[in-house]
Amino acid sequence: MIIKELVQIGNPLLKRKSEFVTKVDAKETRRVIKNLVDSVRHHDLIGIAASQIGEKLKIFVTEVRKTRYRNLEKDKLRVYINPKIVWSSKKQVEIYEGCGSVAYGKLFAPVKRPEKIIIEACDEKGNEFRLEADGMLGRVIQHEYDHLNGIEFTERIADMRKIMSSEEYRKKTN
Repeated sequence: MIIKELVQIGNPLLKRKSEFVTKVDAKETRRVIKNLVDSVRHHDLIGIAASQIGEKLKIFVTEVRKTRYRNLEKDKLRVYINPKIVWSSKKQVEIYEGCGSVAYGKLFAPVKRPEKIIIEACDEKGNEFRLEADGMLGRVIQHEYDHLNGIEFTERIADMRKIMSSEEYRKKTN
């Protein structure tokens, strides 16, 4: 098990655009995926992008589940290689988000994003897939997709006056 420290906001690694994965079955790709899976679980997150562990590849993982912040409807571990959001709904939804790369997940703020999306990607075996997602899975996909493009959730905060600490967020959601 390799646990990677999370790259924090302000580090230029988070602003760089990720690179296309040319060989899904390459040792390097498998190593990054393993590190992402180990790190998302260790840091109690529901998604993590390669840039957050200092890697430059266009890969992220999601695993929506119960965390210390919320008891979420469970979704299986998913790997997204070279993802592309091909459709998003016009309807937007505002939900509080946090990020392991922003004060180690100690900051939450409202972010408005499309309610539903469709994403195309490859999984860890190189199989192409298309997924329609909404709810928390749709939200985390969009959040991690932003990371691959050098965008932090703090750039999407809907109302700066509503930012709160993780402790206050936990009180409001439990």
